[in-house]
Formats: sequence, C-alpha cells, structure tokens
Amino acid sequence: MSYKGDNLMSVKRTNRSVALRALHEKGAMSRKRLAENMNLTPGAITKIVAEMISDGLLSEGEALTSGNAGRREILIDINAQKACGLGILINLQQAILSGTWLDGTVIFAREFPLEANAPAEETAKQLSRHLFALMEEYDIPREMVIGLGIAVRGITSADGRMVRNSFGALAETDYPLCELFETLTGFHCVMENNVRSLLAAQMFLSRDENEGSQFFLRCGHGIGAALSIEGKIWHGVTAQCAEVGHIPVIRRGGKPCHCGKSGCLETIASPGAMQEEAIAMLSPEKTPLLWQMFQDRDASSLTVFDVLTAASNGDAGASAIVDQAIQALGMAIKALIYLVDPGKIILYGSLFEDAYYLSRLSSELREGVDMRHEVEIGKSRYNLQLEDKAACLLAVQDFMDNGGIQE
Repeated sequence: MSYKGDNLMSVKRTNRSVALRALHEKGAMSRKRLAENMNLTPGAITKIVAEMISDGLLSEGEALTSGNAGRREILIDINAQKACGLGILINLQQAILSGTWLDGTVIFAREFPLEANAPAEETAKQLSRHLFALMEEYDIPREMVIGLGIAVRGITSADGRMVRNSFGALAETDYPLCELFETLTGFHCVMENNVRSLLAAQMFLSRDENEGSQFFLRCGHGIGAALSIEGKIWHGVTAQCAEVGHIPVIRRGGKPCHCGKSGCLETIASPGAMQEEAIAMLSPEKTPLLWQMFQDRDASSLTVFDVLTAASNGDAGASAIVDQAIQALGMAIKALIYLVDPGKIILYGSLFEDAYYLSRLSSELREGVDMRHEVEIGKSRYNLQLEDKAACLLAVQDFMDNGGIQE
C-alpha cells in the first residue's frame, strides 16, 4: 500500500469542503460554531470563511442575539444561487436535462425522447444543443456553471468515465461518454450510474441523516439498487455493486433478461415482468376481472397498475402474478438484510405509490426476519421527485468535495 501526504492546497480544499458540507447539512451558523463543528481554531475558520465570502460562495446574514456583552456572532451560510450544476439523465428512450442551484433547488427540468439503442455521439450532440438552449432560456451564463453531471442507465466504469453497457439506452458499449460531453460542452463532467445518482440525491437532500448504511431499491420498468455504507455510496470493485435485479433466481428455463442472462430477479419481480406476464395470461378463464377491463381495449396498453387493480379486487390470476413477484423480491430483500444488515431500506418508484402492492410487500418482508434485524423499510420521502435533480447534484457534490474550487 502506498501513502501520500497532503500539500497545503489539498488541506485548503479539504477544509473548504468540510465547511460547505457542515453548512449544507446543518444550516447557517456562526464562525464560532463552525469552528467547533470542524474542530479548528477560530483563526483558521476566519481565514477560510473570508476566502469563501470573497469567492461569493458564502454570505453573512443576521447577527445572533446574546445576553452577554461584546461582539455579536454573525451567521454564515452558503450563497446557493452563486452557481448552478447542470445535469443529463439518460434512461431507456428518455433523457432529462436539468439545472439546480447549490442547495438542490431546481431551476429547470425538461424531458426529451430518445430512440432505443441511440447512437452515443449524435445523442450527446443533440442533448448538448438542448442544454445550451435551456441555459439561454433561463438566463444562465457559462461562468455560473460549476459542472455537468451525467447519470446513465446501466454499468459505468470504476473511474466514472465510460459507459460499459447501458442495456439499450445507447448503442455503444465501453464508450467514453464523459469525455465526449466535456468536449461538446466545455464543462467539467462527472458520471454515475442512474440509480446510484438517485441515492446520492436522496442523501444530499436528507442532509445529516446518512451516517448509517442504506439500501436504495428502485422499481421502474426494471429493478435497480444502490448501497451506501457509513454515508458513502459503495461501488464495488467493478462498479456493479447492488445489481439486485440481476440476481439469478431461476436456474433453468427462466426468461431471458436484457443483461444477457436468463432467470434474473428482474424477469419475475419487476413491474415490466408483471405487465408482460399479465398480457400473456389475459383470458376470461385465467384473469377474469382483468379480461373484463380490457374487453374493449388493446391489451398492449395494459399496465402494471391494471394488474394490481385486478388483483386487489380478487382476480386470482392477477393475484398469482403479483404474489410471485412480491415473494421473489421479498426473498432478495431479506437475503440482503441478513447479508448487509442495513439501517434503512428506501423504496423508490411509482410501484410503491400503490397501497395494495406496498401492503403486500410489507407483509412479505415481515415473514422470516427475526426481531434482531430492526430495519427501517419505507418509501422515499422524495419518491418520484429525484429524477429532475439527481444528475445535477452529481456536479454540485463534486464541486463541494473540491472545496468549491473550479479547475
């Protein structure tokens, strides 16, 4: 193992970063309290704060009232609208372009359709043009932009520079997408897997509630997940940590999965899998209530919420589909509870807005887990709200990690 010392610039960046994080998580505070939080001398904090006020990153606010005579303490806070982060979220057949201030407040968010297996270079060029148009529309000059965050479906490289496989979103594999966007936009770019980006946004907005371990489970069309340990998102050796949707649950004869394997959890338990199974079973004999709902409708328009509606009203076939999915997902989550022992499991996605599904999943998770594993399991407080800001917050957090110093 090699060790590296810290030069003065590195120490400066670290102290500025800690100050920004403390103010973000705990809110405005005096220099004295900030010094106490950072375990630094008042003189050191005075210098750090003075530099950051000079940079425009911090601003002075009201004076604290005190019963003691002497100089009153002035509150210091982040000047959130000093700068903004831009973001591009690339999902299957969809991109979201957005911008946020330093506190995560959304400036703009606009959705753009993409083709499946879209060519990476042409797609990046189009999205860059759209991004510049939005900057002009919302009067955001280049000098206010601290960076561009890219959140992309699938597997990214360990260094966050390449898309290994986006599973149908982009045509190419092992593609240097981060470098391409830097060339096209001129902005410093950071890139992350889309689900880890959602967890990062959840943690940023939750401020100081992230010290333990958290497992973030997203059910969209498929199943994605991310894991944080002691406040840090865990990537794994190959940046594929928490690919829960691709745990093989059927050894032989399972349905093919878009990842190239067959019998993955996603092929049984995902919303898309439930929808496909219901369409295949749709008949007056197997799914009578669902059949009645679609007598005069095109079966291809059937959604997972139609399946849940039929199941909640007693359709035996629809109930069997939902029960199979919940049991498979529940087994995976319970295995995770015993393997990782997380403090919190966060559920994210429109599926968890359905009261019937959430109730059935909660019942499943109560079976087979002993009371020693008291895990908080619940829907994200930001459910369905993170896509508009997750990519931007990658840039914001990178900026804060760098002490608010732009390269």
